[in-house]
Amino acid sequence: MQLNSLKSLSIGLLWLFPANSLLAQPGNFRDSRSKVTVSVEVSQKQAKPGGDIVLAVVLDHEEHWHTHTNDPVVPEELGDPEDYIATELVFELPEDSPLSIHEGFTQWPKPVLVEVGFVGTPVDYAVFEEIAVIYVPITIDADAPIGTTSFIIKPIFQSCDDTSCLRPTPQPDSGSPWDTYGITVAIEIIEPSSSATVTTPTETFQSFERGVFQDIHAGVSAPAEEIRFDVFAIEFTINPDGLFGFLLLLVVAMGGGFLLNLTPCVLPVIPIKIMGLSAHAGNRRKTFFLGIWMMLGVMALWVGLGAAIALVSGFTAINQLFQYPAFTIVLGLFIGIMAIGMGGLFSIRLPNFVYAVNPKQDSWYGSFMFGIMTAVLSTPCTAPFMGAAALWAAKQEPSLTLTVFGAIGFGMAVPYLVLAAFPKLVEKMPRAGAASEVVKQVMGLFMLAAAVYFFGVGLSGMLQQEGAPPSRMYLWFVAACVAASGVWLAWRTLKIATNGAAKFIFTSTGICIVIAASYGGVILTDSGPIEWEYYTPEVLEESLADGDVVVIEFTAEWCLNCKALESTVLHNSKVVAAFEAEDVTAIKVDLTGNNASGKALLHKVGLGIPLLIVLGPDGNEVFRGDFYTVSQVLHAIEKARGK
Repeated sequence: MQLNSLKSLSIGLLWLFPANSLLAQPGNFRDSRSKVTVSVEVSQKQAKPGGDIVLAVVLDHEEHWHTHTNDPVVPEELGDPEDYIATELVFELPEDSPLSIHEGFTQWPKPVLVEVGFVGTPVDYAVFEEIAVIYVPITIDADAPIGTTSFIIKPIFQSCDDTSCLRPTPQPDSGSPWDTYGITVAIEIIEPSSSATVTTPTETFQSFERGVFQDIHAGVSAPAEEIRFDVFAIEFTINPDGLFGFLLLLVVAMGGGFLLNLTPCVLPVIPIKIMGLSAHAGNRRKTFFLGIWMMLGVMALWVGLGAAIALVSGFTAINQLFQYPAFTIVLGLFIGIMAIGMGGLFSIRLPNFVYAVNPKQDSWYGSFMFGIMTAVLSTPCTAPFMGAAALWAAKQEPSLTLTVFGAIGFGMAVPYLVLAAFPKLVEKMPRAGAASEVVKQVMGLFMLAAAVYFFGVGLSGMLQQEGAPPSRMYLWFVAACVAASGVWLAWRTLKIATNGAAKFIFTSTGICIVIAASYGGVILTDSGPIEWEYYTPEVLEESLADGDVVVIEFTAEWCLNCKALESTVLHNSKVVAAFEAEDVTAIKVDLTGNNASGKALLHKVGLGIPLLIVLGPDGNEVFRGDFYTVSQVLHAIEKARGK
């Protein structure tokens, strides 16, 4: 959810032109294991070197409860698929373990369709329910030493009924106490001359297809995980197994990279680059030279991201970068310097380091840096096109990760390479003159607004105090930059336009931009009609001790989806009235900055943001949702009261 939110705010700015003691109590934020009993069986407790055994993980669901599948297929009505915790098995083996666990050949239960009402209206959704058995084939090394060997298995899942979900089981890198979670499985490896004691056959293993061991011993590769894409409401899957499948994935990755140029994150800078190329259209060699360097800049950024995901522990997704205030501050400074130079906004002499970062575009270094900046601007808009491919690549070997991310970068850079190779395509663009300068300056001001936004979000998060709201003053500076672009457009149009119609259209557009920016500044900085308590462990504990119904909203300044839900649902007059009741406490967990206790609470809940949770006076969770309606919130409050 974090990436989608940042993308939305970037669109708005760049395209204005068209854990604590309380939580340890039983019943509070109940773990999914309270509704699903997990047990593990092995086909043989004793085995010989070179032998095969089967591990069965049994999920016994309580009536009316279910878990997400290993590959959740989430209907559009149910919101963001990333918020649905897939069932998976995590294994911990000693480095010298003689066991080989063939996770790629895992046999999963057949999903069952149930009706869920997470968003009010019942929707069919495929889940695991009742008794679901997961089979994992295991082989023993031929030279395995005699004795007992063991490993730990940690099933990851989330239990839900037809209206809400419980906190998932602990996940890797979540900060949860993993030493308290896990099932130890012991296997005794006996002498080849001994007879292995085979577990009495039970119904548990009747559904296992033993033919899988033939494939394993024959060296057949495990079935590849299919990658599911959803672009422009067109859904399709790719199986990257084999040369053809992988090449098809690379083609789709390049196509997605190309489409990034058409997103509002990138569109504002394209006219600037086209005009830069057109200035050298008469010199085909130099135009091609500059295009090559811009392509290399775009690809360098994407390959760099791929390298970070492949090699840096704990870094698994592009959007993780935006969770660090220092990164957004540096990004804001970088975009700001580039915006100033490209738009030619100032004629004063800037410090020398600025020219090192932002040299002229007619140099190889300038084109290279412009390519990097263009790729950086595209990252908030990556999810709709390249989220699936990037997520798959992040789980692969480093060489595959780099190849896929390189393909994304190449696809994004292709249009600039084509324009550079065929300069006649840009010859008709205005190479110089007042009109082209105005376009560059207006686009530069929009980019400057984006730079101020990134810098402001980072600074606000860095200065935020725990238990207090972050400052929103930076949004006035963002609005001022946007308004300045409107003023400049209107003023320069009046000065240089000779055509009456053009003068009217562009002057009116500039005035509309100023009005929209002013109104946006007022709306975005307004604290709203709800008197929030800002989260600390003590605030939550006191509210429940008073017997209040507690509504907890998880949000952040960079989460525009959170802001949209606030304005459309939580600021509804009926919801505001419900929050104002004496027995209701509204608590906001703002994660803009380094809110350690807030992040710990989110880790305990186990989901991303936006997120709303309603607790009854006894501390039991009544409702949770990342997408919710007015009626759902009102119903949850009444339910928490016991009505």
